[in-house]
Amino acid sequence: MISESIPPEVREVYGPADLSSVPAFAGGFINFGYWDGIDLDRPLTVADRVRSQRQMYRQVFEALTPPGAGGAGPAGRVLEVGCGLGLGCALAVEESGFAEVTGMDIHPQQLERAARENRGLLADRPARLSFRQGAAERMPFEDGRFDALYSVEAAQHFRDLSAFARETARVLRPGGRVVVAGFFPPRDAPDTPDRLAGMLDSFASGLDLAHPLDALTGALGDAGLESVRAESIGPRVWPGWDRWLVTVGYADAWSRHFLTAYREGLLDYYRVTAAAPSAPPPHGA
Repeated sequence: MISESIPPEVREVYGPADLSSVPAFAGGFINFGYWDGIDLDRPLTVADRVRSQRQMYRQVFEALTPPGAGGAGPAGRVLEVGCGLGLGCALAVEESGFAEVTGMDIHPQQLERAARENRGLLADRPARLSFRQGAAERMPFEDGRFDALYSVEAAQHFRDLSAFARETARVLRPGGRVVVAGFFPPRDAPDTPDRLAGMLDSFASGLDLAHPLDALTGALGDAGLESVRAESIGPRVWPGWDRWLVTVGYADAWSRHFLTAYREGLLDYYRVTAAAPSAPPPHGA
């Protein structure tokens, strides 16, 4: 059973504790935000926070665009792995040219919340938006089901990046694209997990795992995906996230240490892209 495989830390934080309800994640998207164009030298507002979270998703949608597509997103079937409340899925339906968006999450309470948050959109556009329970390492979909797959700030919870990468390669059609946005240690240094655990409660508790960046990029490549690229977007994430934490009263809390970890080279925020191999030409073509 999928529910029985949920790590206890994930079960609590995304279940009874409802991370989306805390002030740090005002707006419900549960990501640190992409703060480009937002003035951090003035008092920040909830509108700024929501804008930053939406901008993070737009960075992901932009990267799903195939090279040479002229800015038009892939008008096909798209899967979000770790969809949370489904607000990113709703944004994909409302702003992108995706024909069908599926949000998948391992936690049943998150899916219940997603259904409530998006009940209007689910009623108005049932063919374009749906939600499904599933694990990143064991996706409940047939081979080649999706034209694109993305995940925003969920990979730090995945227990097996190799299994996630294999499942990603399996459910993508030939030529399909994947984008993962999230935070990872830049290097596989032996002391990094302990140092992060000493600075950040989410790593100490086991909620977040210190997967080095090359563990993800290597897993994607080993699964047969091509053109694997990792781009740091940390300069547009960490200062704004830290400024927002001060705004909502976390001035002396553990969460302020994300910026410290970034400045000390222990952690950065990346947009990772890859593509499934294209289908071979017909025999004799």
